[in-house]
Amino acid sequence: MTRSQPRRARGTVGHAYSALNMRLLLAGFGLVTMTVFAVLAFRADLVWLGVLCVVFAVVAVVDLVIIQRRRAARRREEPGARHSLFE
Repeated sequence: MTRSQPRRARGTVGHAYSALNMRLLLAGFGLVTMTVFAVLAFRADLVWLGVLCVVFAVVAVVDLVIIQRRRAARRREEPGARHSLFE
C-alpha cells in the first residue's frame, strides 16, 4: 500500500511533507519543455543534447507517476479534502 508520504518524514497528514500539487505542475512543465527541446535538438543535429533532454523528460514522467500515487494515497486518507497548489 502506498502511503501519502514516506515513513519518518518530518511532515504529517495535516502538514504535508512536500507540496504535491506544485510538484505536479513543475513536473508537467518539465516534461513539456524537455520534449520540445529534445525535438529541436534532434532537428538541429545535436544528438547528445537531444538524448540529454529525453533523459530529463523520462525523469519528469517518473516523477509524475510518483506524485500521482502519493496524491491518490492522500485522497484515500483524507476523503473529500481540497488541497491548494502549495499543499
